[in-house]
Amino acid sequence: MAESALVLTEIRDDGVAVIRLNRPEALNALNLALRKALADEFAALHDDPAVRCIVLTGNEAAFAAGADLKEFVDEGPVEIMRRRSERYWNTVAATPQPVIAAINGYAMGGGLELAMACDLIVIGETAQIGQPEIKVGIMPGAGGTQRLTRAVGKFNAMKLCLTGKPISGIEAHAMGLASDVVPDSDVLPIALKQAATIARMPRFAAQIIKESIVQGANASLDAALALERRSFQLLFATEDKTEGMTAFIEKRRPDFSGS
Repeated sequence: MAESALVLTEIRDDGVAVIRLNRPEALNALNLALRKALADEFAALHDDPAVRCIVLTGNEAAFAAGADLKEFVDEGPVEIMRRRSERYWNTVAATPQPVIAAINGYAMGGGLELAMACDLIVIGETAQIGQPEIKVGIMPGAGGTQRLTRAVGKFNAMKLCLTGKPISGIEAHAMGLASDVVPDSDVLPIALKQAATIARMPRFAAQIIKESIVQGANASLDAALALERRSFQLLFATEDKTEGMTAFIEKRRPDFSGS
């Protein structure tokens, strides 16, 4: 297990890396040091062939309660621009491996934006998530008006951002903001189980599927379909394609090598 004061990372034998936000005294509030430490952890895993899937989580009380407002209250626009804090969540979003956010407790503001930079969200039934920035005179600034709208549609995004009111995990799942809603105690176990399933799949196929879905969502349908076709064709150059198809024909479990 790699460890810093703010982030704990464990690379498991099943190809899953678990990254845990570790600022419990502040409900994992996202100060700049935590944002940078988190981005550094993700960047370090980008090219690690032993890591096939990543689970990002916090603790029972909070995934991440939002930005640390003590770092913002006296800042002006130039200082905020100089921080370029968007680069930290961009590092998470650019991770080639699939990333699962496992949410217990609070995921507010920047915490929800961080979760939306991931690929799957497993959320506890009583978790509380939202975009409350309007209540302190600002707005979401790291995906809360854009990724959120793409996930739940205009009207749900407007409601969350304009009222600032949180919703439960059950409500989040109902509006399409989570892939699974489960009892609170099952969040991490189910996220780890899903991650292990993904980690057993062909590495290049998983990464290219992720790329096609993410990039295709920002393109026209014709361009996205062309991206999908080229990605589909590219996978025929992998050894795992041959192994997977041969195993299916021979009625045995495939032994994917990741090549």
